[in-house]
Amino acid sequence: MPTYLDCNATTPVDPRVRDAVLAFIDVEFGNAGSRTHEFGLRAKQAVQRAREDIARAARAKPDEVLFSSGATESNNIAILGLAAEGVASGRRHIVTTAIEHKAVLEPILELEKQGFEVTRLPVDRSGWVKPNQVAVAIREDTLLVSIIHVNNETGVIQPIKDIADALSDHEAYLHVDAAQGFGKEFNELRTERIDLISISGHKLYAPKGIGALVARRRGFRRCPLKPLQFGGGQERGLRPGTLPVHLIVGLGLAVRLATQEATSREARCLAYRKEVLESLGPLEPTVHGDPSRTVPHTLNISFPQLDAEAVIVALKDLIAISNGSACTSQSYEPSHVLTAMGLPRDQIEGAIRISWSHTTEPAEWGRVREKIASLQG
Repeated sequence: MPTYLDCNATTPVDPRVRDAVLAFIDVEFGNAGSRTHEFGLRAKQAVQRAREDIARAARAKPDEVLFSSGATESNNIAILGLAAEGVASGRRHIVTTAIEHKAVLEPILELEKQGFEVTRLPVDRSGWVKPNQVAVAIREDTLLVSIIHVNNETGVIQPIKDIADALSDHEAYLHVDAAQGFGKEFNELRTERIDLISISGHKLYAPKGIGALVARRRGFRRCPLKPLQFGGGQERGLRPGTLPVHLIVGLGLAVRLATQEATSREARCLAYRKEVLESLGPLEPTVHGDPSRTVPHTLNISFPQLDAEAVIVALKDLIAISNGSACTSQSYEPSHVLTAMGLPRDQIEGAIRISWSHTTEPAEWGRVREKIASLQG
């Protein structure tokens, strides 16, 4: 098998997480909503432990953690769930960026169709949004500012804390899509001014199909979200339905392990990044996004005069890589992220994303380099 280098699309499940998930399928199979027997009680306690682990990582309170099917659903609840508040208050302006994931861009587009006004902030070749751009863009009627934490294509970390500081005297709700960064980059997300944080399990060594939304209070006041679904009343009525206890346990454990092992994981990812860059350096790749602001496990590059599809096909027996977001990898349209960064067309069409984890095995970089060199002629 080729070396798996597409961890921004999905990570492998940590074996410790897998064992915990299976235990809550095979043995501890109770419904957390059942209060009349021990099976339900143990399930409820397990869910509460997971809330506490996630809350601790975000420096939030356990009852501010709502479970969902993943970051896409969390993004939809955070964005569309504020629509009624926007209508009632007359605040129908939204600020976001041109480099958001489609799971943010499309819900915002839906609100735009409903009469909301949207400001989409540009970025330069560094791939990040300057906090003063947000400060200038917000208005008296701004309801929501939605900014990605770590861009899924370039790995560039956005200045979330500085953006939060720019909103300190404004009532706008701040939402952060933290699918790529939660459990890897902690400090920015612990800023109390962030109202809403979207989390995805399968980017963090937990199974697919589980995520969370951290919805912080302001003082004693909860964020005025309205549900998108109805029936059952679970998760304060914002995400009704029987809780998938096994998946929640997996997410909670994955977050706990990420918190405990953060330093060693970062060191391993940095070492791997150095190895990749040194191995491919003779081919003179162009790195997209400010390297000083990029997470240790992501590299977006292009090679002179080479198309991404040709590179991916040539290397498919050696390494598994992508040319961008897994959600849009079926499309041959140019990356909206790299386009927003103002990169030349040839670099956009040649861009590949390499993303790894602290457990990724070394690739046969010598053979990789030889194959790319043969394409260059």
